[in-house]
Amino acid sequence: MADKGIYGAKSSDTARRTWDKQEWTSKAQEKDREERERMKENEDRLKKGKKPRKFKEELPKPTQLLQQREGPLELDKNLNKTMIVQNPGGRGPGQPGFYCEVCKRTSKDSAAYLDHINGRSHLRRLGQTTNIARSNVEQVRARIAFLREKTRAAANAKAFDFDQRLKEVREKEQAVRREQRDKKKAAKEARRIETAQAVGENNEGDDIARLMGFGGFGTSKK
Repeated sequence: MADKGIYGAKSSDTARRTWDKQEWTSKAQEKDREERERMKENEDRLKKGKKPRKFKEELPKPTQLLQQREGPLELDKNLNKTMIVQNPGGRGPGQPGFYCEVCKRTSKDSAAYLDHINGRSHLRRLGQTTNIARSNVEQVRARIAFLREKTRAAANAKAFDFDQRLKEVREKEQAVRREQRDKKKAAKEARRIETAQAVGENNEGDDIARLMGFGGFGTSKK
């Protein structure tokens, strides 16, 4: 009978990560051997009065010049957001900060991350040098033409926006004037109706007085 885990599943069906002990043992032995050789070499250098050699990681040789980034870095994509830290105590992705997939390194802020991706070590891992390719005359002319076209397009867009804004302002002013005219017209009509009602009430009072025999209060002498 196969062994079962705490959830009733077979131990072979669990999602626990397995390791090749022989492979990692050989890697550890190789690392220890290199460290012993380095320490022995440093002892010999100290006996000869030389400085010990520091450990240096073997980086690939660059095969191309410095290249322009293809996409934005998006350093502010998580600004003012709350995030769950998935790996607070270990190494690798999931820690707070900016993680570099190429170098397997986490920077605590954007300034340190920029210094890292622009540094020699990161560029060497990408196969690039810190030297910039020199542009020829044709490339410079093409760049100037591109910038002129871009500036012209931006100026046209700005002029269009100004005309559109001016049109909206005029329409708003016309709507305000129309509303004021309607208010004045409504007030004038209300005054006219009120005056007509007052005149009607006075005429009705005179008719009642005549029916009751009150012709007036004038003298009868002639």
